[in-house]
Amino acid sequence: MLVAANRNALEQIRRDIEAYVGKPVRLRANRGRRKVIEAEGVIEQTYPKVFVIKLSNNSAIKRMSYTYADVLTETVELIVDDTRVGVVNL
Repeated sequence: MLVAANRNALEQIRRDIEAYVGKPVRLRANRGRRKVIEAEGVIEQTYPKVFVIKLSNNSAIKRMSYTYADVLTETVELIVDDTRVGVVNL
């Protein structure tokens, strides 16, 4: 039963993120060992298992991709217009 709930939660997160494609987003990603990336960009594309964010910064990294499970486990936080995207109550 829990597997079905997680699958539905991932599907809901995917739909939420798809609704914001092309919109500016703030990103906060935990990369482990006290490394946190904070950046701004645009949700560029969504795929069945991942989504891609095009970063606004003039750094060496232009795009970053994350899975919907990263959002579910709160490894990645997406904020659009002061609203956190992908928050699911299990």
